[in-house]
Amino acid sequence: MQTEKIKVRVTETRQTLDVVVLNKRPEHIEVVIGEGIHNVKCTLAPTRNGLAYAGTVMGREIVYERSVEQVKADIDRLNPAVKKSGRW
Repeated sequence: MQTEKIKVRVTETRQTLDVVVLNKRPEHIEVVIGEGIHNVKCTLAPTRNGLAYAGTVMGREIVYERSVEQVKADIDRLNPAVKKSGRW
């Protein structure tokens, strides 16, 4: 199985990080930052305007700069077997 990675931005320093995706849904994205025993899990939730996902890790805010609609399209593209009910 392929491990999906996404780029997130630390808002304080504008640094970008590659993080591993555990679970990706339009409602939230669960990611892991770091490797081995030094990893930290984080849940990214959509912002109020729906243009990005944001969460905090160890007191620092991180942002995934893709909209909810773009994430829905990514999920459909990556796993076409998953269909919404009523969409056949």
